Amino acid sequence: MRRAVVTGCSGFIGFHVTRRLLARGFRVVGVDNLSDYYDVGLKRSRQAILEAEPGFSVINGDIMAPGLLHRLFDDHRPEIVVHLAAQAGVRLSTESPRAYLESNIAGTFELLEAARSFPPAHMLLASTSSVYGANTVMPYAEAHPTDHPISFYAATKRATEAMAHSYAHLYRLPVTMFRFFTVYGPWGRPDMALFKFTRAILRGEPIDLYNGGELRRDFTYIDDLVEALFRLMDTVPVRPEDGVVPGGDSLSPVAPWRVVNIGMSSPVGLNDFIATIERATCRTAKRNLLPMQQGDVPATWADSGLLTRLVGSIPKTDLDVGVRAFVDWYRCRYEREILLAP
Repeated sequence: MRRAVVTGCSGFIGFHVTRRLLARGFRVVGVDNLSDYYDVGLKRSRQAILEAEPGFSVINGDIMAPGLLHRLFDDHRPEIVVHLAAQAGVRLSTESPRAYLESNIAGTFELLEAARSFPPAHMLLASTSSVYGANTVMPYAEAHPTDHPISFYAATKRATEAMAHSYAHLYRLPVTMFRFFTVYGPWGRPDMALFKFTRAILRGEPIDLYNGGELRRDFTYIDDLVEALFRLMDTVPVRPEDGVVPGGDSLSPVAPWRVVNIGMSSPVGLNDFIATIERATCRTAKRNLLPMQQGDVPATWADSGLLTRLVGSIPKTDLDVGVRAFVDWYRCRYEREILLAP
């Protein structure tokens, strides 16, 4: 039985990735500190579903704790590591930057140190489209500069990419960094736009639209992201012996390290996104227009060419289908709250 470790297993993406690993016959050890960044009850509900599956065990601890990951790797010797534990959110990073320094940078350091002692066959580490920062050339391609992050969240994620590259080079650790683009779907995070908009619309409350709603996002349905990750698991980067990287690849010339965008390559305007939620809820949104949020960007748009070349075409769930799946899940989980809404 193949062995995997998933950090952030009770988070939105970690939950879905872990479920897929278990369905494919992996034995999975999850790690999650059940932080109170958002509703811990939602995280516990996800974790309870995982704990009902054979082959799953969990450590509710902080990846920053010295020795925790080292002992885990020593005990379980994972072949695959999916690192998703992080402090997310652009806005909070301007208010509480230390949380990002500790979780994203110090936590990733502990993971890399554990992997140095007990090398997995492949490590897949989450980054974000936010690293493209001040870059205005679209669609975003892996070769584009990422030297000018405009939020501290993005800066910490770019730092983890560089840290992982150094360990890949020094210790021959195969690493794939994946940059994801506005992931959505059932069991999503309450701080994400789809969750907030759906809740407000069903309650008859106004929704906050930054930059007057003039934003575009490359929305990626959770099942499509997970499928891409699974295909990448067996696409292990290998350092080119002659130091020459094929054109169009982000593979490092000196390390078994690669970075890959995971997105749909089809940005959607925020007002069109809201119209999709209105159709799924059969309600009309009330809009509260606000200025641009500090540290945010007006648009994201993935160039997914490298992903396609590496693993073939991945599914692209239609936005109407994906949003309706989320709204159906939301109605089911929060039925009492919806019934009590004015």
